[in-house]
Amino acid sequence: MINQVDLMNVVDKYRGDAIVVPTMTGTTGWAQVTKKPERDLPVAGAMGKASSVALGLALAQPNTKVIVFDADGSLLMNLGSLVTIAGKEPANFYHFVLNNGVYAVTGGQPIPSVDSISFSGIAEAAGYAAAFEFEDLEDFATRAEEVFNTTGPVFVSVKSVPEVQNE
Repeated sequence: MINQVDLMNVVDKYRGDAIVVPTMTGTTGWAQVTKKPERDLPVAGAMGKASSVALGLALAQPNTKVIVFDADGSLLMNLGSLVTIAGKEPANFYHFVLNNGVYAVTGGQPIPSVDSISFSGIAEAAGYAAAFEFEDLEDFATRAEEVFNTTGPVFVSVKSVPEVQNE
């Protein structure tokens, strides 16, 4: 499992001028590492909507990379967004899902089908151009350049350490 702050430190190295849209649990971690807060659009308090906001940005700014940090529970709240994103084919869209297996901001309740769901498999089936899965930080750090050089929409599922809030 990957600590989200460690993951985000790697992403920040490859970010360039990308717009970053962190949601829910990703908001706190990203705030600790970002070096360009003026290029960040945190989406807190809108569970499930970060990918939709990021899609709008990607379509409006096709020459700018857009990176969204989603959470597994948040994505489940708006799973249909994957089909919409894939259908719009934004080449500049990078969708990270912090897959920690729980609804972290509401106390740590397990997400449905926690042991069997494949978010990257769902994204591929929805029509994303590429999907990656990472459980090891070194593996991600080694392949991060490949991820960000892949034409989107790109989906990246990251097995992450739960950081439960509101226990």
